[in-house]
Amino acid sequence: MPEGHTIHRLAGLHRRTFAGTVVSARSPQGRFAAGASQIDGRVLRETDAHGKHLLLGFDDDRWVHIHLGIYGKYTFGQAPPPAPTGVVRLRLSNAADYADLRGPNTCELIDPVEKKALHARLGPDPLRADVDPDLAWRRIGRSRTAVGVLLMDQSVVAGVGNIYRAEALFRQGVDPALPGRDLTRERWTAIWDDLVLLMAEGVRLGHIDTVRPEHTPEAMGRPPRVDEHGGEVYVYRRAGMPCFLCGSEVRTGVLAGRNLFWCPGCQGG
Repeated sequence: MPEGHTIHRLAGLHRRTFAGTVVSARSPQGRFAAGASQIDGRVLRETDAHGKHLLLGFDDDRWVHIHLGIYGKYTFGQAPPPAPTGVVRLRLSNAADYADLRGPNTCELIDPVEKKALHARLGPDPLRADVDPDLAWRRIGRSRTAVGVLLMDQSVVAGVGNIYRAEALFRQGVDPALPGRDLTRERWTAIWDDLVLLMAEGVRLGHIDTVRPEHTPEAMGRPPRVDEHGGEVYVYRRAGMPCFLCGSEVRTGVLAGRNLFWCPGCQGG
């Protein structure tokens, strides 16, 4: 499932491509036909992103709410668009460009009240300037739940997925199994600041790269990572390999139904 930086990149791409223009909206697959007919011929006014939710705002104050889920993906191209192939849920186009959305978990038309309710049920997003990380701390600091679970709870922190969870906890030396209430406020602030830094880099680069300059392949004389996710990481999907810092074997396990990766040496209990 795409993590928050991908959704913020998509919001920016929609804004650069369509904002201020009249768009054509179609649902070749048919599952969003009613919604597409209501925004067809309207101006895409603005875009927004909160966690893993993409929002496209039109000049009638309604929003298309999109959650990609596991299988959702976008294709952008220049006009004229080709005949749609596959199950295209939503095609937006203007005189210059088009965007095809396939396989999302959610694609729906919502009003401002529903949009406000969506934001209210999500935790603070490290990529948004209008959020208060103290909202997350108030949940984390009194919880018996493991911090590794809390970081993946979108009502606590929005936009963090498996990779950012594993890498931020490693970089701050925090055991994923540590109960939230045993995490110090100072350590939470460090985790939050690291998420802000790493996720902003993800928006800039288009992939997740979490290693510090002194631990890059060039600096350490090691082979670069070869993985479909791209980018250099410390522990994510490195189970059984030696930690770059202490040499301990990177461990993996399942926590709240998701694969977890950590270094027992650097993140010891």
